[in-house]
Amino acid sequence: MFLISNAYADAGQAPASGIMSFLPMFAFIAILYFLLIRPQQKRAKKSQAMIASLKKGDKVLTVGGIFACVAKIVDNEVTLEVSDGVFCKFAKSAISSIVGDKQAGSEGCCSIAKGCGLAKESSKNQPANSGK
Repeated sequence: MFLISNAYADAGQAPASGIMSFLPMFAFIAILYFLLIRPQQKRAKKSQAMIASLKKGDKVLTVGGIFACVAKIVDNEVTLEVSDGVFCKFAKSAISSIVGDKQAGSEGCCSIAKGCGLAKESSKNQPANSGK
């Protein structure tokens, strides 16, 4: 019995005040807001502004990677011309960006707007018929 000492509870430190115990949680929420939520809100506003500024003849890139020209806009739908006479309907949210002349490359063509220019670029790269 002499070998085992009694263990008494230590009084220790006084518990932290109410606000100090929640301070780490508030700091964590603030960090999440500034690192995750706020940048996402900025990207969403930028995307909505870009979609609102779409007009007939704009060269666009879809989220699927298709370069096309805007042929028609109706409510939340956009009709895109991906090649001469080839039209596809997309949701406005499927438009990733409005591209410039240098970014469009030679993919697709557009006979809708004079300024689109994709038709001229793609016709240079098409092989001639073999005559069969």
